[in-house]
Amino acid sequence: MQNAIELATEVGEELKTRKLLLTIAESCTGGGVSQAITEIAGCSEWFDCGFVTYSNSSKTELLDIPAALIAQHGAVSEEIAAAMAQGALANSEAHVAMSTTGIAGPTGAVPGKPVGTICFGWVVGGVTHTERRIFTGDRQTVREQTVAYALEKLVRYLKEI
Repeated sequence: MQNAIELATEVGEELKTRKLLLTIAESCTGGGVSQAITEIAGCSEWFDCGFVTYSNSSKTELLDIPAALIAQHGAVSEEIAAAMAQGALANSEAHVAMSTTGIAGPTGAVPGKPVGTICFGWVVGGVTHTERRIFTGDRQTVREQTVAYALEKLVRYLKEI
């Protein structure tokens, strides 16, 4: 897997080619995806904004996710990852969105959602994609893998449009 800065550079190239803006909604990565992106000089050409919505109430207030949806599926779910990406789009000037929500550890596991469970959302070309993965390692390693994977998949989706 490429490192996050290389992947962010590739994301930027794909977005610039298509004249698209990106927004990000992050929970478990705490701004890590946005950090990788803003390491790239000139990213303001293709990066609109990022939302770090760690608490459930911030997901509701900033991304317009109904509290009932969070209660029904849990914050770590593909449904909430999709809603986060869609909410980021609705609250920005962007055309493309990506989201991360998960359990980076070392605590927080619940039945069916062990530490390392991460849910992703991407909205590209008007289509919402979600995925659930389980990464291993300590908190930092899980977060690093999450950032890289989110960007890697975004590149793939951008190349498909």
